[in-house]
Amino acid sequence: MNRTLVIALGGNALGQTPEAQRAAVRAAAARIADLVQAGNRVVLTHGNGPQVGIIHLAFDLADAADPQIPTMPFPECTAMSQGYIGWHLQGALSDALRARGAACAVATVVTQVVVDPADPAFRHPSKPVGLFYPEAEAMRIAAAHGQAFIEDAGRGWRRVVPSPEPVDIVEAESIRTLVAAGSLVVACGGGGVPVCRNPETGSLAGMDAVIDKDKAAARLAMLVGADRLVILTTVPFAALDYRTPAQRWIPRMTVSEARRFCAEGHFAEGSMLPKVQAGIAFASSGAGRETVIAHLEDAGKAVSGAAGTRIVPDGAT
Repeated sequence: MNRTLVIALGGNALGQTPEAQRAAVRAAAARIADLVQAGNRVVLTHGNGPQVGIIHLAFDLADAADPQIPTMPFPECTAMSQGYIGWHLQGALSDALRARGAACAVATVVTQVVVDPADPAFRHPSKPVGLFYPEAEAMRIAAAHGQAFIEDAGRGWRRVVPSPEPVDIVEAESIRTLVAAGSLVVACGGGGVPVCRNPETGSLAGMDAVIDKDKAAARLAMLVGADRLVILTTVPFAALDYRTPAQRWIPRMTVSEARRFCAEGHFAEGSMLPKVQAGIAFASSGAGRETVIAHLEDAGKAVSGAAGTRIVPDGAT
């Protein structure tokens, strides 16, 4: 059965230097090209946590060395990361598709995602971005630049910024048109450029925030009428009691079970929790819709339901 898939790639899985990213993108492109060759329509979105933080930090350091070089707001940094990550993905995907005799157009859409300026997330920064630092180095940067840091899932300290909920996608109709024409579309990179709409003029203004890419992917999947949201990461399943002696992989969750596991605190903020929340949002948005969270290497099996954690509507078989 051929499907319309929205596939979300994690930013950490794409490398933290241009060279590492090119290698990682080639590996990811091979898995995605296999899905296209099998007849699936694909919309691809990706994280940018390390990349957008590096871009922002580079401008901060440049400004500190030369005040004539301006710092760069986060919306502009997100747009930059969409461009260069999308460019790498376009090249790798085109090569992989051509090698399989499944050539199709690949297009990156610099995507704006509407958020609510009254979203409480703007008062409570929580989204990790950028590099991992030892605690002492993170505290030094925080003091020097007035930034907030948190310890991230035992891997080090990272900067946090506001992460509002995605409300709408400005370019949704353009994306649907490209998919209908047979294109593989890269969209909502890094969660999209967060914007708010002036209620009087309808004009859009960037917001200093980063939207969670998995939640943006869920919204995108709803708007393009996808059959399945596939969240590819570095673990084979979601887990209960992760990294404890009682750890248990979860092959399948209903929406109600997933909500209960979230309430019980089984999934880490900034790591698995937003993936499960995105999965709940999509799986509960319409009949026949499922989310799969799986390892990148298991992408093909995940789409067929043979790998990863499936999040399914209540009552689904």
